[in-house]
Amino acid sequence: MRDIVLISDPRVAAIPVRECGEPLVDVRGRLRVDSRLADVDGAYAHLRSGLLERLEKVALPEGYELLIVEGYRPITTQRTYFEEYKTRLLIDFPDLSADEAHAAASRYVSPVEVAPHTAGAAVDLTLCSPDGVEHDMGTAVNDNPEESEGACYTAAATISAQARANREILVAALESVGLVNYPTEWWHWSYGDRYWAMSTGAPHALYGPTSFPPAS
Repeated sequence: MRDIVLISDPRVAAIPVRECGEPLVDVRGRLRVDSRLADVDGAYAHLRSGLLERLEKVALPEGYELLIVEGYRPITTQRTYFEEYKTRLLIDFPDLSADEAHAAASRYVSPVEVAPHTAGAAVDLTLCSPDGVEHDMGTAVNDNPEESEGACYTAAATISAQARANREILVAALESVGLVNYPTEWWHWSYGDRYWAMSTGAPHALYGPTSFPPAS
């Protein structure tokens, strides 16, 4: 796990963005969407059209469906999440320097300057049965590294055989349509952002930060 490139790495921020202009679109009615992180404006249920189209092409075994938890996240919300988590780490681990806390926080929340959720390029999701019961993935969506003792890492060795099998189903399905995973969060997948570009060798990102509601 020491070989994981964190999203706070300067190599990620150095990748240019050539905004392609694809719109944010509402995924409700097209994919199964969970409401646990719903906001009053419905921003959480929006993704760039190119990402949604790829998710709609995902093929899963019988008994498995995608369950979307969160897509687009406003910039102010992203900044708040990051700063709150970084502050918590500094309190819990007072020996951390400011730079170390910044990097450690990026295992779980992206710094706003490179955050794919603010571009509508990232989706947090899990697998469920056709009647909506979530499959065992080893941790809950959004369990952080401290509370999960590292089990939130996609390749964590401490989860059960069933959870490992379910993660492998998710990884195979999403990689087959061109998405990339952030390895510290099994539930976080993206397309078209800087981390995707770094992971795939693309010369530039397709999506940069955007505002909500989408322009008409």
